[in-house]
Amino acid sequence: MQDRVRRAGAVLLAGLWLAPGAARGEESSAAAKPAAAEAQAPAAPGALDRALDARIEADEAARASQKRVEGLDDETQKLLAEYRRAAADAESFGKYAEQLSAQIESQGQEIASMERQLQEVETTSREIAPLMQKMLDTLEQFVALDVPFLPDERTKRVANLKEMMTRADVTFSEKYRRILEAYQVEMEYGRTIEAYEGALGEGDDARTVQFLRVGRVALLYQTLDANETAYWDAQQKQWVVANQYAHGFKEGIAVAKKVRAPEMLLVPVPAPKEAKS
Repeated sequence: MQDRVRRAGAVLLAGLWLAPGAARGEESSAAAKPAAAEAQAPAAPGALDRALDARIEADEAARASQKRVEGLDDETQKLLAEYRRAAADAESFGKYAEQLSAQIESQGQEIASMERQLQEVETTSREIAPLMQKMLDTLEQFVALDVPFLPDERTKRVANLKEMMTRADVTFSEKYRRILEAYQVEMEYGRTIEAYEGALGEGDDARTVQFLRVGRVALLYQTLDANETAYWDAQQKQWVVANQYAHGFKEGIAVAKKVRAPEMLLVPVPAPKEAKS
């Protein structure tokens, strides 16, 4: 409103400045007077208002346009930021997809390898089952023909292994491991010296004696009263009384029980046999 008043005042001053000039120009033609009269006619304020309104409307339109431009700029910046974020996400997803593709390819190769291994396991299972059974039969025969020390313990071990072979809840690997352990135990018997008490004979002849095992080289026993000492004759498959080994038996017992340091023992050793060609 103040702008409109200032602009109206400027137009009024211009009219006042033009009025004296018109009065001094009496020599002007009669046509000039009606023009001056029209300039000072009452219609001038309405035209001024319209001009001011048009100017105000133009200013308001300019301000509105500026706001729209600013709004469009903000929207453009927002869309640009979203575009950049979407582009970064797309690049990240692309790299992630490449990694997943590589992992899927690797997993496919691993699955194929596992399938081949399963086929090999089935083949190995078919081949190893008869092998393990043969190993057990050999071990059972070996225990039966070996020097008769710890007969109950060794026979029971073989019987447990044979019972295990029929069980479906035991894997082939576990069965094989148990059989190998039994073989290792039998091997250890050949490198150790051992003393233990056990039953000798059957029925009315059964008695408790003390046994001495020197590897698989010699097996002796002595009665608890030390009146009888005997050794196992591998060739005759029987016990042979030999009291001359009583002193060596006592020394062997002391070594087996770690009462004294190992030393040379006097025990019966079977003569070697020539190999048959």
